[in-house]
Amino acid sequence: MCGICGFTGELEQREDVLKRMTDVITHRGPDSDGYFTDSFISMGFRRLSIIDLEKGDQPIENENGNLVITYNGEIYNYKELRKELEGLGHSFKTSSDTEVLLVAFDEWGEDMLEKLRGMFAFAIYNKETKALFLARDFFGIKPLHYTQIGDDFVYASEIKSILEHPNFVKEFNDKALDAYLSFQYCPQPMTFFKNVYCLLPGHFLWYRDGVIETQRYFEAKFKPDNEMSESQAVDKIAAVFEDSVNAHKIADVEVGCFLSSGVDSSLVSTYFEGQKTFTVGFDFGEQYNEITWAQALSEKIGVEHHAKLISSEEFWAAVPKVQYHMDQPLADPSCIALYFVAKLASEHVKVVLSGEGADELFGGYTIYNDPRVFKWYQKIVPYFLRRGICAIAKKLPDIKGRDYLIRATHPLEKRFIGNAYMYDKKQKEQILKNAAIATDPSKLCRRLYTRARRYDDVTKMQYLDINMWMVGDILLKADRMSMANSLELRVPFLDKEVFKVASTLPTDLRVNKFNTKYAMRKAASRRLPDEVAEKEKLGFPVPTRVWLKDEHYYNVVKDMFMSPTAEKFFNTDMLLDFLDDHFDEKEDNSRKIWTIYVFLVWYEIYFGAVEPEEISSHSHHVEAPEEAEEFFDDEADLSSEGTKVFTPVKDTDKPPVEFREDDEADAGEEFEEFEEIYSSSSRGEKVEEKPEEPQEEKPDFNFDDSNSADFFESLKRELRKDLPEE
Repeated sequence: MCGICGFTGELEQREDVLKRMTDVITHRGPDSDGYFTDSFISMGFRRLSIIDLEKGDQPIENENGNLVITYNGEIYNYKELRKELEGLGHSFKTSSDTEVLLVAFDEWGEDMLEKLRGMFAFAIYNKETKALFLARDFFGIKPLHYTQIGDDFVYASEIKSILEHPNFVKEFNDKALDAYLSFQYCPQPMTFFKNVYCLLPGHFLWYRDGVIETQRYFEAKFKPDNEMSESQAVDKIAAVFEDSVNAHKIADVEVGCFLSSGVDSSLVSTYFEGQKTFTVGFDFGEQYNEITWAQALSEKIGVEHHAKLISSEEFWAAVPKVQYHMDQPLADPSCIALYFVAKLASEHVKVVLSGEGADELFGGYTIYNDPRVFKWYQKIVPYFLRRGICAIAKKLPDIKGRDYLIRATHPLEKRFIGNAYMYDKKQKEQILKNAAIATDPSKLCRRLYTRARRYDDVTKMQYLDINMWMVGDILLKADRMSMANSLELRVPFLDKEVFKVASTLPTDLRVNKFNTKYAMRKAASRRLPDEVAEKEKLGFPVPTRVWLKDEHYYNVVKDMFMSPTAEKFFNTDMLLDFLDDHFDEKEDNSRKIWTIYVFLVWYEIYFGAVEPEEISSHSHHVEAPEEAEEFFDDEADLSSEGTKVFTPVKDTDKPPVEFREDDEADAGEEFEEFEEIYSSSSRGEKVEEKPEEPQEEKPDFNFDDSNSADFFESLKRELRKDLPEE
C-alpha cells in the first residue's frame, strides 16, 4: 500500500513543499519515497512494498516516456492484463501491477477502468498535453482528496498532506459539522475543510487547462434474479468468494487475517490454514471480548492466532492519535479498536484480509429487518396517526416498544439515513450555537433514494449504505487505521465479481425472517461451524456506554464539554445534561455524547494547534497555546519502538477562518453542490427527479401519555380495531 500526493503550478522551494507533503504520510509507505517534477507538476509517493519488492518503486513512466503514474492500491488481475497488453505489442520493465495500470491507460484510456479488479487511487500525468487523470476504485476502498488553489490543483491520499501546501488556506466547514452530527461521519464528497473534496467511489477526474471534470464509471446496481433458488445462490456465493479470497492473497510478502466472532472475518480466515489471525477485545465480559471465540475457531481451522486485550487507559489515550490519523472526526468507537488490531497485526505481517463490505452487499445489518417488521404497523396505522403516536413515545422513558414506535413512524426515505442516526434537525438546532446551519439529514440522501426508487426498501437501504455509510465510516476507518500502522488491508467481499453475484440475489435470500445475510451464511456454513455461520451480527462492540458511567471518564468528557472549543460551537448546558442523564442512567446517550467528544478532540488537533499527546484522558482540558509554532518540530518524534508517531498539522501564514455565529445557511441550497456530484450518472445516463410527496397535517392526539403502561394498552386497543380477523 502507498500514499500519493502532488500539485500543479510554480512554487518557491517546491521540492521542499513536495517533500513535506510526502513526509506527512510516511506511515502509508515507510519503505521508500519517490518524486517527479517538471515545469507543470510535482508528484510525490511513499511506498509500502508488497509486489515486486526490488523494482516496484514509483513514480513509473511508460515505454514512450510521455506518461507518469503514482498509485495506491492493488490490481488483482494484473497478470492477466499484462498478458493481454503484451499480446498487443507492449513491453514491461518491472513485474509490478503499477506498470500494468499505466500501460493499460496508455492503450485503452478511461475504458481501462472497466477491466480492473482491485482497489486503487492513482494519478496519471501526460507530459505532452499537461493533463492529469485521477481515479478511485469501484467501492471507495482507497481514498483520494483534491482541491483547487487559484489555477493550481492539489491532490493527496490524505488531507493532512494537502494542508502542507503553503498556499492552502485552512478553513473550517460548518456544513460538514451539521452533517457529521447526524451521520457520525462526514458524507463524501465534502470534508471538514472548505474547498477540499473526496473523489467519490467509482469516479474519475480530469484536470485540464485549469478545469476539473468528474465522471462516474461504475455504479453498484442491484438486479435481483427472482428465479434463483436458494441452492443456486449458495453455490454461486461459495464459488465467487473463494476465487476472490485467492486473488486477494496474491503478494510477495506474508498475508494474515483479522478475526472476530462474526461470520464475515471468520469465513475469510478459513482460507488461511498455517498462517496468522489477529483479534482484540476489552475486559468487560463476553459482550465486549471476542478473543475466546476467535481463539477457538483458530484452533479448529489450524492458524496461528494473536490477540490483545485493550485496557480502558489505552483506549482513551489513543483517541487523539486515532483522530489525527482519520483527518476528519469519526464518531465510530470501533475505529479505535481497529487501530489496536492493526497495530498488533503489523508486528507480524504486512498485509491482512478483513470482512468489510459483506453486510452492505449481502444484507447483514439488523436494521435491514425494519421494512419487514414495520410493514403491518405502517399498513394499519395512517401516517398522521403514527406521527401523533411518535410524538408521545418520544416523551416516554426508555422502555421496550418506544423505539419501535418512533422508528416506524416515517417512510423509509425520511427515517433511514444509514446505520447511524445521531441527531435530527430539531436536536441540532437545540445544541448548536449557530442553529441556522442545522438541516434535515434526509436531504443529503434524497438523490441516492431517487436513483434507487425502483428498488424494494431493503435494497434501497443497502444502496444507500454502499454509497454513504460504507464509504464514510467502514472503509474510511479501515484504510486510515491500517495505514497508520503501515499495514495493507484488503477486503475480498468488496470485489466486483463478488458484487455481480450479490446484486442478483433475490431480496428474501438476503434478509428474511430467519436471518440477515441469509444465503451468504448458508455458503459460509460449508466451511464454518453452524454456531459461527448463524451468529447474530454484533459489529465491533466497544464499552463506551460503560465508560461514560465511570466517574473518571465522565469527568474527562465533562472537562471537554466545558472547554472554549465546546463553547464556540455548542450550547454546553445541553451537552452537560446529556452527559448527566447518561451517568445517572436516565437515558443511554453514549453515542450522542461520543459524537460531540470526538469532534472536540479532532478540532483541537487540526484547528487548535494542540498535539494529540496534549489531550490526555488523565488530565483536564488543555488550552491551545498562543504561539502554535512551538509545538512543531522539524524532526519526527520516534517512540521507543522506532515507529513514527505524530507530526501535527502546521498552520499556514494565514490564520484559519473560524466558524462565525452570524453565518447564515440558505435553507434552499444546503448541500446543493454535493447533491449534483452524488447524482452524476454512469456515462451520461439521465435520471428523473421524483417529486416530494405532500406531508399530511399532524392533528391533535389525545392518548393519555402520563403513564407509559396506560399508553401502550390504549395503543394496542386502537390497533386491534384494524387488525384482520383470523
